[in-house]
Amino acid sequence: MSQSKVPALDHALRILGLLASVRGPLPASAIAQQLELPRSTVYQLLATLAEHGYVMHLPEERRWGLGLATVELSSAYARQEPISRLGRPLVRQLVDRLGFSGHLALLHGQNVVYVVEERAPGAPSMITDIDVRLPAHSTASGRAVLSAMPKAQVRALFPNSSAFAVGIASSADPMLSTDRAQPVAIDRYSRLRQVLDDTAARGYALEQAAVSPGLASISVPVLDHRGWPVAAMTATFPHPATEEDTYPAIAREVSRAAETLSSRLYNRGPREH
Repeated sequence: MSQSKVPALDHALRILGLLASVRGPLPASAIAQQLELPRSTVYQLLATLAEHGYVMHLPEERRWGLGLATVELSSAYARQEPISRLGRPLVRQLVDRLGFSGHLALLHGQNVVYVVEERAPGAPSMITDIDVRLPAHSTASGRAVLSAMPKAQVRALFPNSSAFAVGIASSADPMLSTDRAQPVAIDRYSRLRQVLDDTAARGYALEQAAVSPGLASISVPVLDHRGWPVAAMTATFPHPATEEDTYPAIAREVSRAAETLSSRLYNRGPREH
């Protein structure tokens, strides 16, 4: 390997690369050991990266993870073409197969931003139009991506109740309540965690009428070559007109589209089911 002419930059990029390759935050000592760098150098670089938002410090855990600035870079890269260009025909094919509307969204901080939207013939208009941003915890797309992220990373994104102050229909979710007529608002991390754990166990994210009355959505994360969620593929359909026993079949079609996009973006093989 050739010697870098800008060692500090090289070391900083290697730190970001390492944090991007693992499933969760790391202690500074582990970063120094894996990269064979002096601890003092690693601490200095982490502090500088944190000032610019590229890493975040989790003081209770004494660990460091990727910051929101890296998420923004990832989203900016995706918005500039690859995901939307490769995803658009797959969303269109999904709509043709299911007869429901579909879209592709990216996580951007605590929000999701929609980069592809295809409406099924005769379907009502949706608020999930291109470049629209919605609170991630309120949407199937956001829940799909968050459910595939390490818990520590999700907790860092939603550190307190103020992170849930902006939502849709109070982020109400009937899945949290034994009485579907009285849905519970996702207004704290514990409730979001319950939704995300249920999503992971189910294998797909579900949102029923929290975004748009009369519509429900099923979403599956698009994973990169490391298994990190970079986007969400979603189908939106009439609710409660669509029978719930058809949800697994809908989810399989959405998952098929998500896996195809993942494969095209990252040369990633099919997931085990």
